[in-house]
Amino acid sequence: MILYLDTSALVKKYFRETGSSKVILQWKKARAIATSSIAYAEAMASFYRKKREAYISADAFHAIVTSFHEDWRSLICVQVNDDLNDMIDKIISQHPLRGFDAIHLASALILHEAAPEDFLFGCFNQRLLQAAVAEDLKPLP
Repeated sequence: MILYLDTSALVKKYFRETGSSKVILQWKKARAIATSSIAYAEAMASFYRKKREAYISADAFHAIVTSFHEDWRSLICVQVNDDLNDMIDKIISQHPLRGFDAIHLASALILHEAAPEDFLFGCFNQRLLQAAVAEDLKPLP
């Protein structure tokens, strides 16, 4: 199975939050994990925000960032390019999404077109999830 994770889902692998167990379970089952290239900046910003807002030791923070960097090298990353922008043009007119959410949905749809069998879409943003389901993507169970 190919597991596409938006940033809200990707971050749950590194911080215990509602939904973390779902993400980790599907991560272990997946033959490939995918995301958009923008998820790197979003995830790192999230990690540093969490560090500022909650007590996280320097060692724990270093371990989280190191684990993320190691995982990042194995992810399929969809790049923002003209093909993706064409998909964004199609979906943004149909769904009320923010910019990065539109990039994630378009990225997942491009991958899903290339490999439609056994594809899961992971996110924890209700508006994005509704748009993904409307576009026939199967959400995390």
